[in-house]
Amino acid sequence: MSLFLRHLIVLGVLLIAMARAHAGMTIEIVGAAANRVPVAIAPFLPADAIGGDPAEIVQADLRRSGLFALVDGGALAKPGESQAVDYGQWRGRGADALLVGQVNKLADGRLDIRFRLYDVVRKTQLAGFSYVVPPAMSRTIAHKISDLVHEKLIGEPGNFGGRVAYILKNKGFYELQVADADGYNTFTIARSPEPIISPVWSPDRSRLAYVSFEQKKPVVYVQDLGSGRRKAVANFRGSNYSPAWSPDGSKLAIALSKDETAQIYLISADGGDAKRISKGGSLDTEPAFSPDGKWLYFTSDRGGSPQIYRMPAEGGEAKRLTFEGAYNVSPAPSPNGKYLAYVRRDGGNFNIAALDLENGQTQVLTDTRFDESPSFAPNGRTILYATQAGGRGILATVSVDGRIKQRLSIVGDLREPAWAP
Repeated sequence: MSLFLRHLIVLGVLLIAMARAHAGMTIEIVGAAANRVPVAIAPFLPADAIGGDPAEIVQADLRRSGLFALVDGGALAKPGESQAVDYGQWRGRGADALLVGQVNKLADGRLDIRFRLYDVVRKTQLAGFSYVVPPAMSRTIAHKISDLVHEKLIGEPGNFGGRVAYILKNKGFYELQVADADGYNTFTIARSPEPIISPVWSPDRSRLAYVSFEQKKPVVYVQDLGSGRRKAVANFRGSNYSPAWSPDGSKLAIALSKDETAQIYLISADGGDAKRISKGGSLDTEPAFSPDGKWLYFTSDRGGSPQIYRMPAEGGEAKRLTFEGAYNVSPAPSPNGKYLAYVRRDGGNFNIAALDLENGQTQVLTDTRFDESPSFAPNGRTILYATQAGGRGILATVSVDGRIKQRLSIVGDLREPAWAP
């Protein structure tokens, strides 16, 4: 949701009512890359083994990425196979790569999870590791294996082991939740009958900043995920909105209306005095730091309509970046600093667009009607956002080239996702 729309909430516009049911997340793949890498994954465990097979989690990870074509090994896929690979047989099945592994339970109850990744075409081993972990961490290790397969075969790290935060409206309450990127291991960080909005991760992923209306006005909180402790770091007169972490995690950029209409301020991540860095009587909101910390992207109506601007992180002259269309909001820079995702209104539709900051070209990536809150994955390949389907909010992803799309669904209404760095 645009901060322009959120600002209206402060003036008395209520949030749209949301559905109240809550269940597990499901993922629907609605697009794929033009050329997918064919990879075979042999079971790590026998069919009658107790507990889940990490290979099944890796398969699910790679399948939903849209970048891999899973090859059925049939009788060739022997559980625990890690030696004497018959490259000819696997190549005959159409595989370019092969993942094999095994899981052994140790005397102390921990699991020894081993795997090897092979290049079937070149007949070489690409990677091989062993992890000794408690059973509760086997899913985490499976995601780590998926990330490594992605890196070795695609050339950049995967996002399977990441985490996402989002807002769920459930049975009359707003819940700030955190989950694995595939929707598992969900837990609630904060819960309130009043709206919670704008969650953002600290660079080290140990804290979340967010806005809560529990004091009958928007206040910015920072909460430590390990201890659960939280602190109101911005509770000034008027509205306190839209926190954004600096790359070193020492401070937040926020939007405050304590002096006049909303302006951009800097504040310590522990709270304290706020330093105003934007000027004028326009509405300046939605700050976002560039990855190198030198710039702040933000939304402003100083030109007559909401557009995205950039200014030095400590304040200074602002430069307008978006010119196509009369409504462009919610800037989100990619981790490599190459792209800027944002919400663009075209007619009555709100879509996710990506601006190439090097050449100035813009591409609209989505074709749904009510898209909001773009957030880049750590490797910069994928954008997470919120949209609507069947009259309720869902989460979705789109690749930065627009080709690979997914829908992530929890029974309930979801808003404002944020992918952990």
